[in-house]
Amino acid sequence: MITTVDEAMDLNVKKQAEGQDDYSLDRVPREERKMGWLSITNITFGIATAIFYFQTGSVMALQFGAVNAIISAVYAIIVAGILGTVIAYLSAKSGMNVNLLSRSGGFGYIGASLTSLIYASNFIMYCAFEGLILVAAVHTFFPSIPEWALIIFFGLLVIPLNWFGIKQLDKLQKWSLPIFLVFLLVTIIVTFNTPSGYDGAFWTYLPEGVQVGGAALLLCIGMQHGIMGLTALLASDYARFLKPKDVKLGSVMIGFIPQIFCFGVMGGLGIWFGVRLGESNPGVYIVLLLGFGGVMFTLLTQLRINITNIYSGSLSLSNFFENIFNFTPGRRFWIVVTALSAIALMLGGIVDHLGTAMTFQGVFLLAWAAVIVADAMIVKKWLKIGPLFYEARQEYLYKWNPVGVVALVISSGLGTFAALGYIGPFLQNTAAFFAAVLAAILTVVLAALTKGKYYMKTEPADVDIEDHIATRSGK
Repeated sequence: MITTVDEAMDLNVKKQAEGQDDYSLDRVPREERKMGWLSITNITFGIATAIFYFQTGSVMALQFGAVNAIISAVYAIIVAGILGTVIAYLSAKSGMNVNLLSRSGGFGYIGASLTSLIYASNFIMYCAFEGLILVAAVHTFFPSIPEWALIIFFGLLVIPLNWFGIKQLDKLQKWSLPIFLVFLLVTIIVTFNTPSGYDGAFWTYLPEGVQVGGAALLLCIGMQHGIMGLTALLASDYARFLKPKDVKLGSVMIGFIPQIFCFGVMGGLGIWFGVRLGESNPGVYIVLLLGFGGVMFTLLTQLRINITNIYSGSLSLSNFFENIFNFTPGRRFWIVVTALSAIALMLGGIVDHLGTAMTFQGVFLLAWAAVIVADAMIVKKWLKIGPLFYEARQEYLYKWNPVGVVALVISSGLGTFAALGYIGPFLQNTAAFFAAVLAAILTVVLAALTKGKYYMKTEPADVDIEDHIATRSGK
């Protein structure tokens, strides 16, 4: 029980020390925000260069037609780019990631803990999905090695690669990116010189009985929703280290460039590979194209994505257990827990439930992103309800804020109901977008009804005006 301001300050110092240089339990101090937008964007390329996007592009093209896949990619770039830009801006201004932003951004510190746990589970699932692509590639080339042994080996390998936090991630992503680009160029050249399984231009490919637009396009958009929320929210884990002078330009770059590469470049190449090679699994066709080089290419891309998955997952678990149980063993402990959990999911066959997992996590993550954006841009800035700064320390916050909690529960609940097909085929395929729109509307309505009462118990005396998301004049 915290009884004095001094005790609260001592607790925060202790927590910050446990968070080491990654500030998993509090805002990044202004003097520690030293990274340029190019470095931050480079780190986010860890997720942007995952060959998982090859797979989604190939699957959509082969099942629903290349044009429908291309249109859905443009949609994903625009929507995820806008959400990612706003969230990156809020994180850069406040020095907090989405777990911490949620505390005074509509959820309360216990309410935000629940979002942190679900957020962590998404990163653990994606770590498992990406790890299994790598396992499939290596097993294709070395079939004598048992898959369970490969799962354990590659699952454990990401632990030391994540041990030293944000600085280590920056170096790993920076030096591995040129190697990735060389592999990518070689794959494109080899594919060009491989006889195509389809005679026409790849963008004209349509499976029998499929038309451009309509149900096929909605199904493609539904698949994109499964990853869009994650890529938009992910930027906050890194944008909080952005130099103050780079906030405006950096937020746009961090918000849009990874989305363009995820859905446009990688997804677009996946469409081309899928149509030309007649295969949807990149773990298979990259190895068939490049042999052992394909194994090394897959190894590089999947380790790049999984070190970012492990990093973000460990931050989320740190937040949850600190808030709920006051358990603060440090981020490195949670790196190990996240990696072991992903290994357990891989061994348990999580890939068999890929479609279902992507659908329902898309509903939740887009709804959560919509609450954060609506709270910042409409409730706080436009309606002037609640504080214009973000606070992570528990002693200043309510446990629960009905604005974000109720909006998220209702919107994700109805979104799940829609995803199961109970509200018609249109909403079934647009369930995540439906949930996001509903979450934004409910956030505004609930904030107006509660008049901002549950955002903050008391205002701290050490608020930095430079960390405000805007002035009351809107500048």
